[in-house]
Amino acid sequence: MSAIKKRLVTCPNCKKLSEYSLENAFRPFCSERCKMIDLGVWATEGYAIPVAINPADLSDDETNALLGH
Repeated sequence: MSAIKKRLVTCPNCKKLSEYSLENAFRPFCSERCKMIDLGVWATEGYAIPVAINPADLSDDETNALLGH
């Protein structure tokens, strides 16, 4: 019978190796701290894909707010 090898992955936040298994409740993160930091970035839309705003796609109110009128 062969032993099950532990799967190690790099924590997306701090880059330390952490075990990717059911025993690690924070997977793929190494700790609750790293998991919460990542959640904070999501919550503040830090992972948003930048897109140029096309004024033709906005309503008049949105255009005025964007231009500061």
